[in-house]
Amino acid sequence: MFGFKRLILLFLIILLALVTILFFYFRNLSNHVETRFSGKKWEIPSRVYSDTTIIYPGQHLNLPSFFEKLHRLRYRQVDGLPKLKGEMKVSSNLLDIYLYDASFQSVNRKGFPLRIRFQEDVIESMIRFDTQEPLSIFEFEPEELMLFFGPERERRQLVSIKHIPDHLIKAVMAIEDNRYYHHHGISVTGIIRALYKNLKHSKIRQGGSTITQQLAKNYFLTPERTISRKVKELLIAIVLEIQFTKDEILEIYFNEIYLGQRGSESINGVGEASFFYFGKPVDELSLQESAMIAGLIKGPNLYSPYINPNICLDRRNSVLRAMHKNGWLPEKKLQALLATLVKTAGFAAHPRRAPYFMDYLYKQLQVLYSKDDLSSLGLSIYTTLDTQIQKAAETALEEGLRRLENTNPALRRSRPEKRLQGAIVVIQPKTGYILAMAGGRNYSISQFNRISQARRQTGSAFKPFVFLTALDKFTPATLFSNAPRAYPTEEGEWIPQNFKPTPDTSVSMRNALARSHNRATVDLAMQTGLDEIIRKTKPFHFSTPLNPYPSLALGAFEAIPLELARAYCVFAADGAQPYPLSLKNVQNSSGVILNRRHMQIERLISPAKAFIISSMLRSAVVSGTASSLKNYGISFPVAGKTGTTSNFRDAWFIGYTPDILALVWVGFDNGDSVHATGSSAALPIWANLMLSIPQHLSGTWFQIPPGVVKIKICPESGLLPKAFGCPEKKEEVFLKGNVPDSGCTIHKVQIFDKIMKGIKSFVQ
Repeated sequence: MFGFKRLILLFLIILLALVTILFFYFRNLSNHVETRFSGKKWEIPSRVYSDTTIIYPGQHLNLPSFFEKLHRLRYRQVDGLPKLKGEMKVSSNLLDIYLYDASFQSVNRKGFPLRIRFQEDVIESMIRFDTQEPLSIFEFEPEELMLFFGPERERRQLVSIKHIPDHLIKAVMAIEDNRYYHHHGISVTGIIRALYKNLKHSKIRQGGSTITQQLAKNYFLTPERTISRKVKELLIAIVLEIQFTKDEILEIYFNEIYLGQRGSESINGVGEASFFYFGKPVDELSLQESAMIAGLIKGPNLYSPYINPNICLDRRNSVLRAMHKNGWLPEKKLQALLATLVKTAGFAAHPRRAPYFMDYLYKQLQVLYSKDDLSSLGLSIYTTLDTQIQKAAETALEEGLRRLENTNPALRRSRPEKRLQGAIVVIQPKTGYILAMAGGRNYSISQFNRISQARRQTGSAFKPFVFLTALDKFTPATLFSNAPRAYPTEEGEWIPQNFKPTPDTSVSMRNALARSHNRATVDLAMQTGLDEIIRKTKPFHFSTPLNPYPSLALGAFEAIPLELARAYCVFAADGAQPYPLSLKNVQNSSGVILNRRHMQIERLISPAKAFIISSMLRSAVVSGTASSLKNYGISFPVAGKTGTTSNFRDAWFIGYTPDILALVWVGFDNGDSVHATGSSAALPIWANLMLSIPQHLSGTWFQIPPGVVKIKICPESGLLPKAFGCPEKKEEVFLKGNVPDSGCTIHKVQIFDKIMKGIKSFVQ
């Protein structure tokens, strides 16, 4: 009897110990679950976006480029009038588009139907189709450019359970857990069925998992199939059911599940899957589309419509039949849906876009955020990039370099890393926004960014800064010597040569710059003072040293192309220099702006001086070294300067309008000759780029600012014309305080001769 009591006591002690252990284990699990869900549930990659696209009536568009952009924004073509958000119909002169809801930067816009009418390539009108309200301006949402992934490389767009359609919830429940709302995390019948099959095959083949168990397994446990892991899964499922409501668990599940692969990127959650497979937000999924996504859960890659479309269709039909079996789909509708095919958005790899720009952006972001923050905080990073200009720049560069290689076999190289290179940067001169950046012809071969990292001789592209300094003493009409002359240097005498022979022994300042006469430029520089040129150029933020040698006037020094483009912005921005910006602002996942990069503008020269330099560079395009622009169809006003360095190692063209500035460089990384000038190598690329982006070209020219006067001069002397005798009078611009005040001296004798000849003729 005593022994029996001891056994009972021992049993009770063991039972109490087990209960205590189970209690503390259960509490630890509960704390673990609570801690896991109280913080950040997922590592959400930060998304990088382009700038927005603004359109308005009267604007010229590159229509193929514009429609490509709409496809990248996930708008899909339909046959009839768009009825759902994300649909569009393109006809000969109409675009009907049902806009998505959009939230970007400070804009929160509900989608609405928009009709855009075109007259050839010009927007004729824009009308809000639902209210017939005409729109004077419209802003399209930015494009997603890239994601900063964590080690798991998971793409995920979080969605609320309120935005998940009921038929998607029922489709998932039908195939995965049809009693989800009637159990407490575990299904006894499911466990018994799984045990039977596992015992029958002497190994674990089926889990009998509920949706809650699947969440417990995916979110907390490893995928191994063991008894201990299964027990832990059951306990975590119970904890989840105690701590959260059914809808909360379902929401976490729908955002967690793995639903496919896009290259190296994992598609997680129905929000991301909806766009990946159907190009639309989850709340717009049809019933059959929802059934297909539900069918993916068991084996996303096996049942993928992009990998096994027939198997995917069979699986979708199984989901539809399961919905019917559960009473969630009528027989008649089931048969109709079984006979339909599901049209997917089409698989497209996610190429890295604007990679050189992204590298440049990342260097700016590193100052603000760590790599871990960028890969986990789900930030929205808005940039200055214009995707249409970027695509046009990349295309123009590749086509231009290929043209050069095709026309000159000496430029061809067999090794990809040795091929002819080029680079383009496009900037909005008044803001400093970098609209496009192509740092080379192929990022996969070379990640070296020739716009922001290379140091190349500038050649004649530096001359405008020499002439700018000279404006303090001289005028565009001042004459300079274009005759051969030797200048002493440390290496001996140096005699600059003009690129082409010219009979003119003296030329005006305007013609010297427009036609890039080297001898006249050096004469101007020496009369201006080399030290003065360096002093006046220093504020333009060239990071490379300038030395007071006569060859400085011809650009015999190295510069970083981005710095050169930024310096030219001063002429295009009325004398103010902007800081080059790639980043506009950063928002957290709640839409709160964390960082905003403001424009930094620094006044370097007067608007009057900027205008006069632009006027002289306009002459370079009209009648100088860049006059071939008209042969490529450039008819709008442009200021520009070509540049060619010794032995044709570098070819440049920098051109700008009041709206936009673009720099093009062509050369070999190792300094081999390109056997071409800036006007024949770089200028055609610039022209091709500009003709591809008509929406950014207003066709206007700079207004004459205060401090500039226009008067007529004698072009041969650069002085005021005589009433009689000067054979030509030409209008010229001057700084208000630096206007010629004396008359022409060249034609004085000729006037006297004409008077004497007239008297003799009269006497005879």
